[in-house]
Amino acid sequence: MRFAAAAAVVPAALAGAAAPSAAAPSAAQETYREPPAIVRDLITAAPSPGVSISPDGASMLMVHRDALPPLEDVTRPMLRLAGMRIDPRANARFATSFGTRVVHRALRGGPETEVKLPNGARVAGTSWSPDGTRFVVTVVTAGGSELWTGTAADPANVRQVTARLNTITGGVSWAPGGAHVLCQLVPEDRGAPPEAPRVPLGPNVQETDGRKSPLRTYQDLLASEHDADTWEHYATADLALLSLDGGEARILGRGVYAGASLSPDGNWIMTMQIRRPYTFLMPYYRFPQRVEIARTEEPAAAVVGWNVPLGEGIPIGGVRTGARSFQWAASHPATLFWAEALDGGDPKAEAQYRDRWLAASAPFTRDESTGAVGREVVRVEHRARGLTFFDDPNLFAAAEYDRDRRWIRSMLHALDGSAVPRMLEDRSSNDRYGDPGALLTHPGPFGRSVARLDGEWMYRTGRGASPEGDRPFLRRQSQVTLATEEIWRCPADAYESVVDVMETGDAPTFVTRRETRTTPPNYVLHDGPAAKRVALTDFADPQPEIRGITKQRLTYERSDGIPLSATLYLPAGYEEGTRLPMLVWGYPREYNDASTAGQISGSTERFTRMAGSSHLLLLTQGYAVLDGATMPIIGDAETMNDTFVTQLVASAQAAIDVAVRMGVADPDRVGVAGHSYGAFMTTNLLAHCDLFRAGIARSGAYNRTLTPFGFQSERRTFWQAPETYFTVSPFMHADHINEPVLLIHGEADNNSGTFPLQSRRLYQAIKGNGGTARLVMLPGESHGYRARESVLHVQAEMIDWMDAHVKAPRKTIRASVTDR
Repeated sequence: MRFAAAAAVVPAALAGAAAPSAAAPSAAQETYREPPAIVRDLITAAPSPGVSISPDGASMLMVHRDALPPLEDVTRPMLRLAGMRIDPRANARFATSFGTRVVHRALRGGPETEVKLPNGARVAGTSWSPDGTRFVVTVVTAGGSELWTGTAADPANVRQVTARLNTITGGVSWAPGGAHVLCQLVPEDRGAPPEAPRVPLGPNVQETDGRKSPLRTYQDLLASEHDADTWEHYATADLALLSLDGGEARILGRGVYAGASLSPDGNWIMTMQIRRPYTFLMPYYRFPQRVEIARTEEPAAAVVGWNVPLGEGIPIGGVRTGARSFQWAASHPATLFWAEALDGGDPKAEAQYRDRWLAASAPFTRDESTGAVGREVVRVEHRARGLTFFDDPNLFAAAEYDRDRRWIRSMLHALDGSAVPRMLEDRSSNDRYGDPGALLTHPGPFGRSVARLDGEWMYRTGRGASPEGDRPFLRRQSQVTLATEEIWRCPADAYESVVDVMETGDAPTFVTRRETRTTPPNYVLHDGPAAKRVALTDFADPQPEIRGITKQRLTYERSDGIPLSATLYLPAGYEEGTRLPMLVWGYPREYNDASTAGQISGSTERFTRMAGSSHLLLLTQGYAVLDGATMPIIGDAETMNDTFVTQLVASAQAAIDVAVRMGVADPDRVGVAGHSYGAFMTTNLLAHCDLFRAGIARSGAYNRTLTPFGFQSERRTFWQAPETYFTVSPFMHADHINEPVLLIHGEADNNSGTFPLQSRRLYQAIKGNGGTARLVMLPGESHGYRARESVLHVQAEMIDWMDAHVKAPRKTIRASVTDR
């Protein structure tokens, strides 16, 4: 008997809710719905705990959590100010994902020990001391944010360090020695937040003076002086050094801190304070700042400082002028590095070198003749991306990025200039096959993260992308000859990646996270000297009912010869030769060349888990799913979007054709869906071709005139490329969207550009032109959907929409592709 596609189980009272009749009201507030029971149970199944291994490789912390929070938690009070979202009760960034309990276990065996936190406390994060003997846990309670600490020797007995933690603009960092932490506290004398004026004091005014200041479309910005005062009230904190052994807190200063860090030896402190005037046009990290260096014993007496101006007038894709990207050299007692632009911060300016790195060491004195602080260490041809320091304090790696070619380069330098710089990495940022992996780091002599050196050898871990899929690896590379040796690689029948390396050498000891198609991720100790593999965890399969689902990687070509790929999922019980209704899920990505666009990513050996709003849950309803169908947009970085629509349609045609040739997909019953830029893709395909019966577009942007200073990787403004902005905007072609489209959007979307207005306006445009659409706005939800009620409702909407508009066969001739 041939496989029969399972019908969605929908209560009779809700049948047809996704496709209301012509007589139904065009707008209404519905109650939350649930999808079929199997989908509900899969979504609400508890996930495996998160695991954090101590730096010394002796212990692990397992953080358990629920699958989804209730809507009541997602819609709790929130302040949207200065480009951030604040939980005023917690004095923290607004969050919707918390742990429920923390469990400790010795890595090489022993009992699991519950870390005894306050009843009802929600775990916001954990952190190990550099030596692995202590840990801290940040929790949120009804009264605010608290910091608790415990030891690996006695993990059950933890003690409260403070109940006044403030993490709105900063976190918790370890001081040298591991007996103290640096953090921010709510001032004891803070008082009540400022009251909003009952009568406006006057109009809110903005003015421009003729200087160019292109800006992306930020959300949650300040809109009034009351907003500015309120944000400052919550963001102002006491910078404190807290003893984990019960000593009194030492207050180092008060202000609005964008950041603060101790030097590796603990004798100096760098603070980055945000200063007025604020702006209504940009988020807080572009506000003016004052960066200062002072002795930790005398934090109020700055030795040296830099003024960082308001971040306006920065070219698209550019950087601030002046000092930026401050960081301590992790391998030195007290040496500060920072970058400065040599091209005015403009990526389009002609320049032999775009950036330089400077450094200054304690006691940070100014040059008597020039008044300058520090010295130039190295110049980089392209934009500086960061520094990596090594166990050898004379070595550091400087990474840079060529925006025009989308190219990554990393050079190994000697701080004293005693050696010629050597190339560690030189590849396209899109070249997954050529990725040498990340340098393996560990706590160095000062407890800061440095690249590990074992004699001449440095170590790398990476995804190991290849034409056969991802096969993660552990390698070592000589810092003398740069030759590379592979130590370990993931087997072909699993997906296993390196989590931590405890001992190096010819037979290293390390931990991996291993999963297969049928077994969930678990942690394995590779005991090098003993040549053993020891299972560290044994997490059960949370969703055994879907193990009959199959998947395979497909490779195929676009009509212009560009290689493409996707993963085809088929329902449990599928019989070969049965043509199913199918969903194509994709997300366009930009490439400079065809060779990298066609590279394979991901692994078919990974464990399939269906969570949240995943489109894969349609598999339980009898659909095939073509997941991650590649939709590459290839061309010159400045003009590639001129052919966006043509390339998109060609990729979609190729994806459908390969599934049809296999006898899997019914060409007359194919839907398309995507989230964010994938939603933009979906509505463009519905507007410019007749390949699909219907579409689902979640949290997208559809009118590019509302993002006029660029979007995704588009570098031109609307005024420089108006035809392109018009052509790629589905809103402008709403009269051609003649297939049904389900639009879903969070009412509190905070993603740049994807304002909720985007979905509302596209719905109105489709309705006005006589099209078929359904608009679902989710209260309290951001760019992704978190609340249990919201996620279940989204699944019900998606299943009903596909059942109503894609699943049922129709006896019509399939329209040919048109590139309108």
